[in-house]
Amino acid sequence: MTQIEIAADLVRHLLRDQHPDLAELPLRQVDGGWGNQMWRLGDELAVRIQRMDTDPDHQIKERRWLPLLASHLPLPIPVPVRSGAPSERFPKIWTIMTWVPGLPLDRGSITRGEHAADTLAAFLRALHVAAPADAPVDTGRGAHPRDSSDSFYQFFDALDTDAIGSNAADIRAVWDDAVAAPAWEGPPVWVHGDLHPANVVVADGTLAGVVDFGDMFTGDPASDLAAAWVLLPAGAAARFFAAYGTPTTSRPTPARRYIRRAGRSGYWA
Repeated sequence: MTQIEIAADLVRHLLRDQHPDLAELPLRQVDGGWGNQMWRLGDELAVRIQRMDTDPDHQIKERRWLPLLASHLPLPIPVPVRSGAPSERFPKIWTIMTWVPGLPLDRGSITRGEHAADTLAAFLRALHVAAPADAPVDTGRGAHPRDSSDSFYQFFDALDTDAIGSNAADIRAVWDDAVAAPAWEGPPVWVHGDLHPANVVVADGTLAGVVDFGDMFTGDPASDLAAAWVLLPAGAAARFFAAYGTPTTSRPTPARRYIRRAGRSGYWA
């Protein structure tokens, strides 16, 4: 499919064609976004429109489940309110969602680390609950580290040994500990699946919302716990885990997910 340039006139045309009552609201592009592009629509809405993403299932998933999850979560998340269908001018789907105020963390910062740690823990505790039987299942993001040992060692062996220095043995030991951790034995729970700095928003120096649930699935909650290191300031992870607690997870769970994330993305502690 030829890449279609998404400009304001196209978004305005789609709105006039399918949602004319919203078409004259102020419209402006939001920086960022790879798979999907966001356009601010008035003060309270946004248009989420497929860009590089060719899989409609991500937005369909958000349309189906986010309205049900939003009322149970302690942070704002985008809630789909209108659906946009493929058309002759734009052959992909698009969705009108509520706007989550704040600045993406990759363009902002967290200065209230303890507050943010408590906030993230409360959000994930509320999210990590048993999901309905027809909820989307894990497609591999939540796999146990032992299932990706070959990939880890290929990645590790390709690293600059001078840069790793004396840490090499410690890194291997932590990975081995993660591989030895028991698999998740609880029921499948809701998992965001992609908690990185572009997918959370901050305000007043702390977390203010979570966005982009296109990779959401049900499975092992450890899939989200790397967020303690990826999102929070240095030193805040311990407070996060104290606040998150272990009502349904064992101690190896966060270590297991952290090391898998580290091995894939280069986040070394």
